[in-house]
Amino acid sequence: MSICELSVVIPTYNRVAQLIEALEKISACQPRPSEIIVHIDGDDAVTEPAIAHLSNIKIIRSPSQVGPGGGRNRAIAEAKHEIVASFDDDSYPIDADYFGRLLQLFDRFPDAAVIGSAIYHQNEPITADNPVAQWVADFVGCGCAYRKSVFLQTGGYVQLPMAYDMEEVDLSLRLHHLGWRILRSPWLRVFHDTALVHHLNPKITAASITNRALLAYLRYPPNYWGFAIAQCLNRVLWLIRHQRFAGILSGLVAIPQTFYQHQHHRQIVSSQSLSSYLDLRQTGHYESFPLDLLPTRCA
Repeated sequence: MSICELSVVIPTYNRVAQLIEALEKISACQPRPSEIIVHIDGDDAVTEPAIAHLSNIKIIRSPSQVGPGGGRNRAIAEAKHEIVASFDDDSYPIDADYFGRLLQLFDRFPDAAVIGSAIYHQNEPITADNPVAQWVADFVGCGCAYRKSVFLQTGGYVQLPMAYDMEEVDLSLRLHHLGWRILRSPWLRVFHDTALVHHLNPKITAASITNRALLAYLRYPPNYWGFAIAQCLNRVLWLIRHQRFAGILSGLVAIPQTFYQHQHHRQIVSSQSLSSYLDLRQTGHYESFPLDLLPTRCA
């Protein structure tokens, strides 16, 4: 079986069955990654015994809960390869040659810091693996890959137990400010084995409000604070319209304490960077272009 010189990282917490399925799917890819790192979070006592017998799996642990972003930070720091593919414990490639395709894209686009996949969920139709790509504003952590050196340059993710509306968008904004780009291609396809019903959880509702405010506090220049307030109010109004009332008040109340806890992460981006990033998010992506692919580096 051929091997790709890249690392895979997966953060997990108490989801053994899903993790084992994801590991089996990833390991069955051809070529397969040369390294798979699983980060086990907090007080999870069941996962390590369940996967310790699996070959070619490196296990790392955090004694206290650091969340998916903190888990990715630790796993990426320990990865031995420059290209690091990221999955959740319930996501995995659809195409067997996913990793070979991924390395071809990083070779083809040296200014891409992150390359994102097309993500499919339960009960969604899976479209063809079209060999095109677009420059985009952001990505999804359950199906993407990073240049390790660039990821470390940013300082990685802000460590949050609930990172909704913060984790990827914050990293994307900082990469944009540093002059790096994000590519997305439907030629890379990842299945995320969830129906997303957990988004109705009041804790996620609360985090989606608190984290929008946190993003603005950590990154927005003062002339964008009015815009940030409007963003938070729009989120609250959206939740009210969709009758997701549980969690709204707790999300608003948590804002001052969250600011205080994460003030050491504060690094304001320039107005020019924020403006161009928001413009790119608004337009969605630049024009799609066909891929002029290079030979794979897998051996």
